[in-house]
Amino acid sequence: MGFRKHIPNCITSMNALAGTIGVVFALQGRPDYGFICMLAAAVCDFCDGLAARLLGAYSPMGKELDSLADMVSFGVLPSMILIGTMQLKGVNSWTEAIPVFLAVMSALRLAKFNVDERQSTDFIGVATPTAAIICGSLCHFSLHSTALDALVGSLWFLPAVAVVLGLLLVSEIPMFGMKVAKGHKLLDAKRIVFLCAVVAILVSVVAFRLNWSLVPLGVFVFYILENLVLSAFPSRS
Repeated sequence: MGFRKHIPNCITSMNALAGTIGVVFALQGRPDYGFICMLAAAVCDFCDGLAARLLGAYSPMGKELDSLADMVSFGVLPSMILIGTMQLKGVNSWTEAIPVFLAVMSALRLAKFNVDERQSTDFIGVATPTAAIICGSLCHFSLHSTALDALVGSLWFLPAVAVVLGLLLVSEIPMFGMKVAKGHKLLDAKRIVFLCAVVAILVSVVAFRLNWSLVPLGVFVFYILENLVLSAFPSRS
């Protein structure tokens, strides 16, 4: 297969590169740029799996590399974005260190995912990209709007977000994925509800001329809330 077998790993490496650059931006006082790098990493994270399937280029090294790249882009980077945002908002307190909890929980989540055979199509616990994008989009919005200044500028809000998301990462709450197992419906009720919510959020942001970062924030927060409701009230069918 020659070079083709290395294409997925090259894309995964771009994920790690984007995440590393994002960390640098966050440390230099531009967590909003760090979020842009996170989105680039998320695109690479999607494309490497797609490339591996299309080329049949799966490898044990690729699996390990994917986890290491995800740890940078969706574990360390969101923690640094949260800390950087707190500093820009003038939060000078020991609570700035709490978002590091999210990075630790991300490492546990990724290790758990690698050995958990139940998560081939759906997830157990929140996926690291989901938690990371919520953090990144929340901070991006707060830096380009004054609507959340009272919350984001407080001592507890962003640390609380990090703790809650960190616990959800390693929870046993089932979360539906967008991959569909063979023999199952392409679009069931929960996915239809989710897609309708995505459209509604997108239309609302455009109609009210809100900052674009509210789209990923609203979409992924709704995704978690929907799964929490589904978990609390499971279908009896």
